[in-house]
Amino acid sequence: MKNREFEALKNEICGIANRLEGPYHPSEYRLVMLPMLVLRRLDCVLEPTKEDVLAVVRGTKSRRVSEDEMDRRLGRAADPNRKHPLYNTAPSTLVQLLDDPENIAPHLTDYIAGFSPTARGIFECFNFADQIERLDAANRLLVIVDAMIGIDLHPDKVDNIRMGELFEHLLIRFNQEVGHAPADNFTPRDVVRLVANLALAGEESTDKPDVLRKIYDPVCGTGGMLAEAEKIVIERNNGVKPKIFGQDRSLEAWAICCSNMLLKDDDTANFALGDTLCEGGEGGVFEGECFDYMMANPPWRFNWGRLGGGIGREHESKGFAGRFGAGLPSNHDASLLFLQHMISKMRPYEEGSGGRTGSRIAVILGGSTLISGGAGSGSSNIRRWIIENDWLDAIVALPEQVFHSTDAHAYVWLVTNSKPRERRGKVQLIDATGFFQKMEKNLGSKRNEISKKDILRIIQVYDEFRDGDIVKMKLEGAGGSRVVSRIVANHEFGFLKIVIEHPLRMNFEASPERISRLEFQRAFTNLATMENRIGGGAEDENEMGRRLQSSVRKLLAKMEERGRYNDRLSFDFDVDEAAKSDGLSMPRTLKMAIFAALGERDPKAEICRDVGGKPEPDTELREIEYIPLPHLPPSTMGFGPDTSNDLLVELFKEHIDDYVKREVLSGFPDAWVDYKKTKIGYDIAFSPLFHVRTEPRPIPQIKKAVAKLETGIVGALQDLAA
Repeated sequence: MKNREFEALKNEICGIANRLEGPYHPSEYRLVMLPMLVLRRLDCVLEPTKEDVLAVVRGTKSRRVSEDEMDRRLGRAADPNRKHPLYNTAPSTLVQLLDDPENIAPHLTDYIAGFSPTARGIFECFNFADQIERLDAANRLLVIVDAMIGIDLHPDKVDNIRMGELFEHLLIRFNQEVGHAPADNFTPRDVVRLVANLALAGEESTDKPDVLRKIYDPVCGTGGMLAEAEKIVIERNNGVKPKIFGQDRSLEAWAICCSNMLLKDDDTANFALGDTLCEGGEGGVFEGECFDYMMANPPWRFNWGRLGGGIGREHESKGFAGRFGAGLPSNHDASLLFLQHMISKMRPYEEGSGGRTGSRIAVILGGSTLISGGAGSGSSNIRRWIIENDWLDAIVALPEQVFHSTDAHAYVWLVTNSKPRERRGKVQLIDATGFFQKMEKNLGSKRNEISKKDILRIIQVYDEFRDGDIVKMKLEGAGGSRVVSRIVANHEFGFLKIVIEHPLRMNFEASPERISRLEFQRAFTNLATMENRIGGGAEDENEMGRRLQSSVRKLLAKMEERGRYNDRLSFDFDVDEAAKSDGLSMPRTLKMAIFAALGERDPKAEICRDVGGKPEPDTELREIEYIPLPHLPPSTMGFGPDTSNDLLVELFKEHIDDYVKREVLSGFPDAWVDYKKTKIGYDIAFSPLFHVRTEPRPIPQIKKAVAKLETGIVGALQDLAA
């Protein structure tokens, strides 16, 4: 179908939907129009063989035939070439229902009940029976059915890809008309085409017949990405037979997807209803299944913490034997969980094996997934796991304003376990933000679209795999050139987070002002604030505590004449001697409260040391340093907060010490590294690698611009004063 015809079809369908105004709010139009479109499409397919199906029904009325056998016979009568039966046993076609307009509602209900089980289940998902009653009560049912009959939706006229576009267009339009954001789970078709082409980049042709390729989308919506990927696979290689799988939690989207798959004679059992992350048990619905190609646009800002504790339990109990072994991202963004789920479905790759092995993943993720989480966090560990396993092939930055419901930055991650030799150990970053064209009419937040020409240019940049690749394009309305490709070694994304400690140095003085600070030390005030407890005795203990507080104040007041101590060890010794002289028993917690109240940081004082003689760190002087990861293979190190970092320190200690000696010890010779707190992290700092430095304007030009502004301001002020 040509674009002009398709636009006319969309307008015609929307015109029919507008006839629902009154009994239905615009936000409810989808409740009627989506199942009506499916109904009319199925009717167009089944109408030519309707009499053949009815002949089978009449011929078996007096015979005892099993349900399975009857299903097979009816399916063959409707279309002998189908593997999955699709038929309708109602005595009339949709057009013939108009012959009895007074009874249109019961006839339509009977018509839907006559569909084969799978098709009938789709209408049950739409809950269309309730809408038939509502339409009939409002005298709109006949109007809508009559209007829909005039539209030819046969797959020969409107293919599945166009039909998917039509469904999504209607959902977006219905939401827009009531001021709602367009549906989040529908990816614009231009973005779908780009993602599918990226996922299938490098697909080799084969002369072998009937080669099977399995394609999977864990958040398939109405099946747009799957349909596009299937089309590309077939176009590139007629010897390949795609088999597609999908899952979605939206009942409407899943029903639409299944209706399209049913018409294509695909097995609807390959499309699951439910949440990919938590339904179907550990491993998901398709546990044990592997796929050649996977692509998805997971929901952004999806709070996976609300799904219950199943994800956390799988992470803790199964580790890397499950789907989420690398880590758990923050609760408010499940994107990296979806990616881990997809990675768990990759087909194993064996170097030099005969058949095609391995998998390719193309997934749309938000910008936060590049850098969210610090070193050792779940998000950082997930990035680390992917990069250190050399699965991250490329990341493509998409243009702004290409999605219906958001103008946030988005990126396509390409992940594969079968990198070509020349791409191993490296990641290609592609800046495709300039590959777009303005739309004639905005659609929600979508103001730009990625044309077929743009997709070809992006794929070309990917295929050529050149660092510093420069492409000419329009930049802010003018011609120019831009670097669109960077090749980065895997280890360059990694860094070491080290903690630099400085020794605690304090002076101590028993002055009245410092002694008064004891009233702000909990260990001191708690001596006289015991709460009542079972059996009593709290007041007696409070009285004892008050006496101890008074004794401590007197003891310290007598030490005022000794002046300032620059060594905590000497001060500690004198406090102990004074307490012994006064017959006081001083708990360690009380001693620490005295140190905190009477002590002040002093860079000229002696270092405070623990009982073992080691310097104590000053938490106020603690520093965090980030060191680039050297080109070493750290992939043998574990992940997770409970994993020992002994191997990490052993591997990188020399590198850390060289950095500290060069950058820290020259200015702070008594500083040291707390190796126990060393962590490894991975960030993908995308934008800085493509930053274009703009030369400042010449000073005379700036002066001229400032003078012009001043003249304008003076003129405006004179006008106000006039």
